[in-house]
Amino acid sequence: MADQDSPPARAPRGFAAMDRQRQREIASQGGKAAHRSGRAHQFTTQEARAAGAMSHASRRAAQQNAGGARGEQQDSEVEAVKQEETAES
Repeated sequence: MADQDSPPARAPRGFAAMDRQRQREIASQGGKAAHRSGRAHQFTTQEARAAGAMSHASRRAAQQNAGGARGEQQDSEVEAVKQEETAES
């Protein structure tokens, strides 16, 4: 009887109803237009490295709070990346 309690399934509409290939084509056009207009951002190697370091640092912090152990070595690695960025700027 649980089926009677749940709302009826809705068919996908709009973008979600299109096949994957058509979605990719439209998304590609949007990305190209953003680059042409100058509104898109392309990460430099340094920006990508910094973003990765921040992501890994937050993951490590979560692991430490949950009882994980490798924090000090990894924190020093993040600090080294930050110092590298400062030196390059």
